[in-house]
Amino acid sequence: MTDHLEPKGSVLETVGRTPLVAINAAPESVPVYAKLESFNPGASVKDRIGKYMLERMLERGDVSPGGTVIEPTAGNTGIGIAVAAGQLDLKAIFVVPERFSVEKQQLMAALGAEVINTPSAEGMGGAIERAHGLAEELDNAVVPQQFSNPLNTEAHYETTAPEIYEALDGEVGAIVAGCGTAGTLMGLAKYALEQDPETHVVAVEPDGSLYAGTKGEDVEEAEYKTEGIGTHDPTTNELFEPDLVDEVIQVTDRAAQEELKRLASEEGHLVASSAGAASIAARGVAERIEGGEIDTPHDGVVTIFPDSSERYLSKGIYRSFEEWEG
Repeated sequence: MTDHLEPKGSVLETVGRTPLVAINAAPESVPVYAKLESFNPGASVKDRIGKYMLERMLERGDVSPGGTVIEPTAGNTGIGIAVAAGQLDLKAIFVVPERFSVEKQQLMAALGAEVINTPSAEGMGGAIERAHGLAEELDNAVVPQQFSNPLNTEAHYETTAPEIYEALDGEVGAIVAGCGTAGTLMGLAKYALEQDPETHVVAVEPDGSLYAGTKGEDVEEAEYKTEGIGTHDPTTNELFEPDLVDEVIQVTDRAAQEELKRLASEEGHLVASSAGAASIAARGVAERIEGGEIDTPHDGVVTIFPDSSERYLSKGIYRSFEEWEG
C-alpha cells in the first residue's frame, strides 16, 4: 500500500498509507495481516493522530497558528504531534514521566519540542495535571489530551480503517488490536461494525491490565513490561467503549517478548512488545475461526503493529526476559 510515487510537499503528506503484510505463522486458511505503522515518518501509529488532531483543532479554532500544543505523553504521541506541529506553525511542549523511553524523549526534542519531566512516582496523572497547569499559564495554548479526545478515535475511523478495507476488498472477519488510549481500536471497531455488524472485535492488553474487567472477566491488577497498551484504571481511558468489543485478550509479557523476537528472526519485523502481544492474540483468533469456535463474516484477521523495536533497544527488548526492563 505504500505507493508514494510522486514528490511530496511536506512530511505530513507521508502519514498513513502504510503497508499491510501477511503474518506467515498464521493458519493458512485464515490469514492474519498486520498494518506496519513504523512506516509513518515519525515511525509509529501516533503520527496519524498527531496530524489529524492538530489539523482539526486548527480548523475549529481551538488553537491558532503560532500557538502551543501541550500534551502529557509517554513518547510516541509526542513524536507524532511534534512532527505535525513543526509543519503547522505550532509550538509543542510534552510532559513526560521520567521513567519512559529515553529514545522517545530525545526524538521529541530533536523535532523542536520542549520536554518537561515529571516524577515517575506521580505517573501519567501527574503529567496530565502539569500539562493543564501550563496551558492555563500560556496564551493560545491547548491540551489535545489523547486519552479523552474523540479526534483520536476519529483519526483511525477516517484513515486507518478505510486503508485496511480497501487493501482487502472489504473481506475483514476480525479486528484485533492493542488497547492503550483505545483510540486506534475504537476507530477500527466503529468502521468495521458499520461494514458488517458480525465482525469480531478484540482488544489486546498485557496480563495485569484491567480492560478485561469491563467485559466481566475476573482480572487481577499487576505491573507489566509491555509498553503502549493496557491500563491500571479504565475509567481514565474515556474513549474505550466495551459494547464495541467482543472480548479482551490478555497476553503475558514473556509471551509478547518471545513473539517479538520470533517476528524479527523468522519474518523480518523489527517491532516492539505491543506488536508481539497483538500478533499472538490475532493468530489465536485466526486459529479459533479455523476451528469453528468464532463465526465471522470473512476469514481475514487484521491487527496493528504500532511502532518499531528501535525505540526500546536501551531497555534490552531483545535480551533475556529478565534483562528486559520494560
